[in-house]
Amino acid sequence: MSRPLAGPQSLLRTLNGRAILEALARSGPQTRAELMSTTGLSRTAVTQVLRMLEGAGAVSAAGVDRDTRGPAAGRVALHPRLGFAAAVHVDHHAAHVVLVDPAGTVRAERHAAFPLNGDRVAHIAELVDACRRSAKGTVHLAIVGVPGIVTVDGGIRDDQGPDGGAFRTALAASLRCPVRIENDVNLAALAELTAGAGSALTSFALLLLDGGLGGGIVIDGALHRGFSGVAGEVMYLPQTPLPIGAPVVSEAVVHDLALGVGRDVHASLQEHLDDAGSGDVDAQKIVDEVARRIVLVAGSVGLVLDPEAFILSGTAAHPVLVDAIARIADDYAAQLPLRFRVSSFGPEAPLVGAVGEAATALRGEVFTRVLTPPAKSGR
Repeated sequence: MSRPLAGPQSLLRTLNGRAILEALARSGPQTRAELMSTTGLSRTAVTQVLRMLEGAGAVSAAGVDRDTRGPAAGRVALHPRLGFAAAVHVDHHAAHVVLVDPAGTVRAERHAAFPLNGDRVAHIAELVDACRRSAKGTVHLAIVGVPGIVTVDGGIRDDQGPDGGAFRTALAASLRCPVRIENDVNLAALAELTAGAGSALTSFALLLLDGGLGGGIVIDGALHRGFSGVAGEVMYLPQTPLPIGAPVVSEAVVHDLALGVGRDVHASLQEHLDDAGSGDVDAQKIVDEVARRIVLVAGSVGLVLDPEAFILSGTAAHPVLVDAIARIADDYAAQLPLRFRVSSFGPEAPLVGAVGEAATALRGEVFTRVLTPPAKSGR
């Protein structure tokens, strides 16, 4: 026979309060009866906790349920003024900002290219402030996805070298809230793990092509960042006949491949893919070489980690490149079977991942703030 949970009543109220807040965040407005069913709490417990949450400004009335039989029942929901979290995706050219509430609902959105020779931090802060004015609320935290290696302490190492956490510190000061920096490809992998092509997989490796090639690794249902944040940096995996340290796929590589077949060296990979789809033979040669290199990267990762599948994201999810990858992978199938899937979110995957992480972090921050009793002042 299981023993009843013992402990101070304040602890029980906190646990019950978190259960109700999680239920409202997950499923939206509910009646007391629905909360009893969702949380397993008694009517008395639900009533007492809702009274506490209403007093703390965490929940508010949300209309009446007239669909069920019997007397109309009032619904409650998370209070609309609990505040927001900012989800930010930064690439080499622009910043995309989304404000979400604790339920994960998007409340405001802005996107703009970085000004030439402008300050990235000031630009992002302006976008967040514009969203904040539109949504009319407080921003409690920010999750920011960036290209480059992100260390445990929030430092960024990219083509400009390590920044020692300067970007995170400056952005936190400008936004006046805590800021968490994440690698953009890792956020894309989290998006696929939570609600995308990887949601039914125990392990997978996401390969995102956007200027360069990056990897996001999920093992046993959890994102693997590595000891120093380097896990997933697949763009420099050795490949014959490339010299050690040469990028496997990058904008410079695409330009060199275009030069070799007599195509415009200033054209983007997207343009070569579109032309290949229209039957251009020389463009198809570029596509085939890029696909071959991606397959070899997948093979190298597969021999070490043996994931269930590889998810193609960013430009790698272009139908022409997907077809070329599948065709070339078939040539290696006898030695190493590789399974590929296409991203559910395409180029938006890093932002989708940032939104999910921001909503989760905001719920934790809000729930802790609401449910933690104020410290008693001593005499």
